[in-house]
Amino acid sequence: MTPEQKSTPTPALSAQALERFDREVAKYPADQKQSAVMACLTIAQEEQGFVSAETEKVVADYLGMAPIAVHEVTTFYNMYNQRPVGKYKLNVCTNLPCQLRDGAKALKHLEHKLGIAMGGTTADGVFTLQQSECLGACADSPVLLVNDLTMCSFMSNEKLDQLIDGLKAAEANPS
Repeated sequence: MTPEQKSTPTPALSAQALERFDREVAKYPADQKQSAVMACLTIAQEEQGFVSAETEKVVADYLGMAPIAVHEVTTFYNMYNQRPVGKYKLNVCTNLPCQLRDGAKALKHLEHKLGIAMGGTTADGVFTLQQSECLGACADSPVLLVNDLTMCSFMSNEKLDQLIDGLKAAEANPS
C-alpha cells in the first residue's frame, strides 16, 4: 500500500486501526509483513467485534496477501469471530478428555440455561455459546473460556449457573 492508502480509513476500519496495523507491521522485516496477519485481525476484531469478509480483504490488501490466505487464518483460529457474537462468548471444550469428564453435559446444561443451541446467541445479544478445541486444561475439565481470555475450570452445573447468573447480574447492574 502507498502511504496515502495506509492512512485512509475504509468502511471496514478506522484510521486508528490502520495506525495500529502500521505499528505491528513495523515489528517485522519489510519482506515479512504478512507475519502481522494475526495482530491485524485481532485489531480489526477489537474494533468491530468480528472479522467480516470485507475486513479480511482490507487486511489482505494492507499486507500484500491473497484474501484467501487471510481467510484461512480467520477460519483456522476460533478466537476470530466471523459473525457478530454476544458480549460474552463462552467456548466450551468438547475434545475427548473433556467429553469423558462431563464436557458434553456442561455444554447441554448451558444450552438449556441460555435457551440457545451451540453456535447460537441469546436474543438479547449477551451470550454466544460455542464449542472449542482443546484448551489445554484436560485435568481441570470440564473447562470453558470466556471471551477468549478467562479460563473456567471444573465447571459443574452449579458453577455454570453461578457464572451465568453473575454475568447476567453484572449486565443488569453495570458499575
